[in-house]
Amino acid sequence: MTRNRTRAVAVPLLLAATGSLLAGCGSRAQDTSATPAAASCVDTSGDTVKVGAVNSLSGATAINETVIRDAIVMAVDEVNASGGVLGKQLELVAEDGASEPTVFAEKAEKLIDDDCVAAVFGGYTSASRKAMLPVFEDNDALLYYGQQYEGLEDSENIFYSGATTNQQIIPALDYLKEQGVRSLYLVGSDYVFPRTSNAIVKAYAEANGMEVLGEDYTPLGSTDFSTIVNKVRAADADAVFNVVVGDSLVAFFREYANAGLTAADMPVISMCVGEEEVRAIGAQNLVGQLTSWNYYQTLDTPENTAFVERFKAAYGAERVTSDPMEAAYTGVMLWKAMVEKAGSFDVQAVQDAADGVTVTTPEGSVTVDGENHHVTKTARIGEIREDGLIHQVWQSEAPIEPDPYLESYPWAADLRSAG
Repeated sequence: MTRNRTRAVAVPLLLAATGSLLAGCGSRAQDTSATPAAASCVDTSGDTVKVGAVNSLSGATAINETVIRDAIVMAVDEVNASGGVLGKQLELVAEDGASEPTVFAEKAEKLIDDDCVAAVFGGYTSASRKAMLPVFEDNDALLYYGQQYEGLEDSENIFYSGATTNQQIIPALDYLKEQGVRSLYLVGSDYVFPRTSNAIVKAYAEANGMEVLGEDYTPLGSTDFSTIVNKVRAADADAVFNVVVGDSLVAFFREYANAGLTAADMPVISMCVGEEEVRAIGAQNLVGQLTSWNYYQTLDTPENTAFVERFKAAYGAERVTSDPMEAAYTGVMLWKAMVEKAGSFDVQAVQDAADGVTVTTPEGSVTVDGENHHVTKTARIGEIREDGLIHQVWQSEAPIEPDPYLESYPWAADLRSAG
């Protein structure tokens, strides 16, 4: 496989709006750099092989990432129980990214250079991924990143098991269009992922006869949504496209409900509200509202039923599964399948074997695109109900091929060429 190093497209207006590179559904970034290290020191001579995990167990995003760590641990335990990988048991070396991109980079360097892991699973914010990216490229190591994100990136040293833009945002817009939505109001937290998402929404809307009646952002962590909600109500759009994230979601939806707005009047479709967030916001504030993901706990398949049962047995009956943690679990299973196809733990061998690798996961069948290192994903729209869970109301006819640069969408040409 001959591929270039990372390529990325950045929309200037987005970078002008903020000096930081931020997450899919995460927090503020910091600049970092990586120091090249020696060649791989992975030891495959014994009965075990080390793999790494780096997730935030402290700091601002620990509430989101702890469940991801749980999923990675469960996946590694299941791999070992089934005989391991190429006959070797996996030894998991786990680190705390502490919700700081620079710490993620430092821990990734440690896992690769000191612990000699064969692969690393983790990262949550785009900031953490971008901080780690040069570390993995300079050391020619592998990162499996399981978070949905803003697209416009690929790297030969990263495999992306979360959704890219055409597997989450565009299906959400297609669904709204099919439901007769002709006008939108855009709200988001003030950083790159929401602004990138909304730039895509506006380009889509212009090409599909939809009108954007307003667009507002609020600082990360903001809890005052009275002005924004009043503007949303006055605009009287057919729907609200929501990329507010984190703790601010609680304040937004409570203000929305207090203003007398309901899903029947003006539905909200959210990009960052999963099962964990529903519990924090309160189902009573969300009944009837919509989400766009690739996985829900309520998916009625034998694979998912068994997955949920295993997760609850391991971590407690009150726990819920969600898209980000399922994508992280899938990342472990993808790496296992790639290694077994390659017959080797060698990075180049795994990269060469990646194309076409398919695994059956709780979300369904996913297949690796060996060129851009993303995977096929089934898009799903869910409705939040009184039981506090998200129930699927629509799904794509088949898994969607990843298109991180939106190359198959003529209306996105300006987004691609603006970098």
